[in-house]
Amino acid sequence: MILAFHTRIKKQYKKLSSDDREKFNERMALFEKYPFNQVFRNHALKGKYLGYRSIDITGNLRAIYQPLGSNTAYFVYLGTHSNLYK
Repeated sequence: MILAFHTRIKKQYKKLSSDDREKFNERMALFEKYPFNQVFRNHALKGKYLGYRSIDITGNLRAIYQPLGSNTAYFVYLGTHSNLYK
């Protein structure tokens, strides 16, 4: 799986605590090999995020991506559940 990141997600990443950054890095390494591993709770989204998918990074931290073809994930948002789904 090829991972690409929007500039917005890079800014959101910088605002994370060091523990959350470490967890994000671990999850991205796992996602690269096994994007549908059960730990991600990878699922399609509805409404304003139609066409996107969400994965769990921590208990409350989520990453939203857009699948591009069968082998690329374009990550566009990173944040808490309450911030992303207002």
